[in-house]
Amino acid sequence: QLQLVESGGGLVQPGGSLRLSCAASGFTLNYYAIAWFRQAPGKEREGVSCISASDGSTYDTDSVKGRFTISRDNAKNTVYLQMNSLKPEDTALYYCAKDRFSSWSQEYDYWGQGTQVTVSS
Repeated sequence: QLQLVESGGGLVQPGGSLRLSCAASGFTLNYYAIAWFRQAPGKEREGVSCISASDGSTYDTDSVKGRFTISRDNAKNTVYLQMNSLKPEDTALYYCAKDRFSSWSQEYDYWGQGTQVTVSS
């Protein structure tokens, strides 16, 4: 069964760091583009970062550029989101999604359940 499982969330102080993991099972993750999304209470879902499988290119939304880094470890069938210099406005449920294609098409067919990130002093 195809599955995405996120982990690594938690409570962190402003300025701190977390690394989120998106582990895939039932398929080979490096054949597909993978994206991270987040959704805060009362707000719409927001695309955060994406990594292509075709050429390894990445995309980050403006609010996280220079602070977040998406990467993949094909041997572990896992995509990571390294989050540095965290701000209270980064507080949200973070989850990953599998694109239908190796390049970023924004057509997602599988989603994880999410991991909560809370940035607070």
